[in-house]
Amino acid sequence: MKKSKTGLRKQKQIFSKKNLSKNKNSNKDSKENQKLDTTVKQQDTVRKEEAMRITPLGDRILVKPLEAEEKTKGGIILPDTAKEKPQEGKVVAVGKGKLLEDGKIQPLEVKVGDRILYGKYSGTEIKLDGEEHLIIREEDVLAIVSD
Repeated sequence: MKKSKTGLRKQKQIFSKKNLSKNKNSNKDSKENQKLDTTVKQQDTVRKEEAMRITPLGDRILVKPLEAEEKTKGGIILPDTAKEKPQEGKVVAVGKGKLLEDGKIQPLEVKVGDRILYGKYSGTEIKLDGEEHLIIREEDVLAIVSD
């Protein structure tokens, strides 16, 4: 009988030691997981910042279209299907300029931050960070809107 009781005691001690070591390891693991989570979050923010660093080539311009009117002058609210495509936008980034035949680069007339009017169906639509943008050529810009 004594052998079985001591055997049980030893098993209980071994079991409790295993649980203690598991708890210590789980604390270490959770700290390591927290460190990994913070590094992953930091990498995600870096990727998002890199995603917005788009520089158009040549005489192209990156434009964020301004929102279309949701109400008419009479106060009627328009559904999404009835809204017209916007023709006004804000310049987000510009290329270096147009390459001339003699090899010189002609700088663009528009600057970052300008409000412009452009052709209704001109440019290529892209999504950056979930927002709609257009890449258009400078020749598609109709006018620069001054405030």
